[in-house]
Amino acid sequence: MEYRVACLSIIVENANSAIALNEVLHEYGRYIIGRMGIPYKEKKVNIISIAMDAPQDVINSMSGKIGRLDGVTSKVAYSNVITKSEE
Repeated sequence: MEYRVACLSIIVENANSAIALNEVLHEYGRYIIGRMGIPYKEKKVNIISIAMDAPQDVINSMSGKIGRLDGVTSKVAYSNVITKSEE
């Protein structure tokens, strides 16, 4: 299986979706390298950046689940770093 390094950018405009968002992040936690969250109180949004190393279909699945949450937007930027996994 091929793993790709990617960065998932998330904008949270609806704070009520935070619990569901954290559940999705927990579900895919084994693929997350790190995350950074920035609360932008003046604009009432939260900006989250997630670094991942996972199969492309897993990254797409996670981004899709997050993007379907109410008031949450997600986009993925993929690197060209692709590695084979023994899974």
